[in-house]
Amino acid sequence: MPGRLTVCPTPIGNLEDLSPRARRALTETDLVACEDTRRTGLLYERLGIERPRLISNHEGNEGERAEQLARQVERGARLTLVSDAGTPVISDPGFRLIRACLGRDLEVEVLPGPSAVTTALVASGLPADRWRFEGFLPRRAGELERVLHASETVVAFESPRRLPASLSALAALAPDRPAAVCRELTKLHEEVARGTLVELARKFRDDVKGEIVVVIAPAAGTGTGMPDTGFAVDALRRLVQSGARPRAAASVVAALTGTRANDLYRALTGREPRE
Repeated sequence: MPGRLTVCPTPIGNLEDLSPRARRALTETDLVACEDTRRTGLLYERLGIERPRLISNHEGNEGERAEQLARQVERGARLTLVSDAGTPVISDPGFRLIRACLGRDLEVEVLPGPSAVTTALVASGLPADRWRFEGFLPRRAGELERVLHASETVVAFESPRRLPASLSALAALAPDRPAAVCRELTKLHEEVARGTLVELARKFRDDVKGEIVVVIAPAAGTGTGMPDTGFAVDALRRLVQSGARPRAAASVVAALTGTRANDLYRALTGREPRE
């Protein structure tokens, strides 16, 4: 008889977040596919569970490993898939393994559990009826503008080292856009900072520590009642490139979009407007 693949979320910080069902999946299994056997081995040690055979399944070897593991499930093995923390596949390895098992018509069981993405979304206090996960924030200004034009709330990971630069770039495009920076969720030093992008850029000017999730409110015209400064700055830039004077163009765009002319001028030129 074929076995089964169980996709098992693990705590992102607090061990008490492991559900009884997930604990049973980690216990009653023949094999565990994991990103880092050392980290998963430490999880078993902390939980006081006897460790089964651990097999690495990371970004570098997932293509080859997926077929190997799927064949073992086909032969009857009970296989549990975990990531280093949180829910597998969500910006973590596991997709190819799941596809390999489904391609063989094998049973795939997915357990609910911890995820930094949904935890940050709810903690942000921003609209959660429509949202999207961006992975890691893009680096290029044009791609950041695309993120700011989203009609849904955007959730994205960011590295601690890159956070100040990313917030500064976002604030230059949409200073008044509501957002949240969620750091070390469920851990001892958990922090959720809420405010506009310019306020968050000022708060996080220096490198920070820990795992970061950034949540950004949707663009205007999507039921939030919030003016889309990013779109307005882009419109202003196009007018200036066509020959319009920055101050006059900023006043026109502000009247049409509900943004503030001074903020638009500052975002475009990097200078304070003269009275």
